[in-house]
Amino acid sequence: MAIWTKDIKEKVNNVLALLDEHYPKEDKCYLHYEKPYELLIATMLSAQCTDDRVNIVTKDLFKKYKSIEDFASADIHELEEDIRSTGFYHNKARNIIGACQQLLSEYGGELPSDIDKLTSLAGVGRKTANVVRTHIFHIPSIVVDTHVKRISNKLGFVDNDDPVKIEFELMKIFPEDHWGRYNTQIIAHGRSICKARRPDCENCFLARDCDSYMKNE
Repeated sequence: MAIWTKDIKEKVNNVLALLDEHYPKEDKCYLHYEKPYELLIATMLSAQCTDDRVNIVTKDLFKKYKSIEDFASADIHELEEDIRSTGFYHNKARNIIGACQQLLSEYGGELPSDIDKLTSLAGVGRKTANVVRTHIFHIPSIVVDTHVKRISNKLGFVDNDDPVKIEFELMKIFPEDHWGRYNTQIIAHGRSICKARRPDCENCFLARDCDSYMKNE
């Protein structure tokens, strides 16, 4: 459990209000897609890879493989080469093919919205499932990516490196209507101000609510 430096309700309200003030309230998706299953695949590719790189790869990938059936019947070695630059391409290719085969055999080619059904697909964890639930089905979900994990710990909302535990801790303290956009806003904050290597703490509007900054001030 995190050790709170101030009343948790006040802190949550302050941080979420400031995020709403500085960043869009829409649940923006940084991955490019047109069809629901494309978001699933793009999110699978985004593991240990930047969204920008994934978007470069999927621009051609989704032109080459135009349906779930195309991915399900893809030659694994060819698909590996198509996605090589995203890293971990052996596992990603195997999981993409396997997940698409499951979608066809178990769900008639349609993405399920249920978290347990989504995470039963090959290579799909809670992060990927929650991205799909947020952007395809508009179901309030907290997506724990590298930005959310790092910044939520710095703020003092959590004291944990386990994404699943972080997800459930944030669900307890955040109002449900902010679950979806927290990820979007924290990604924007992590890219612009609270960068992993060189955080601009002096110009951060969350500094006074940040445990990491206050401890080092």
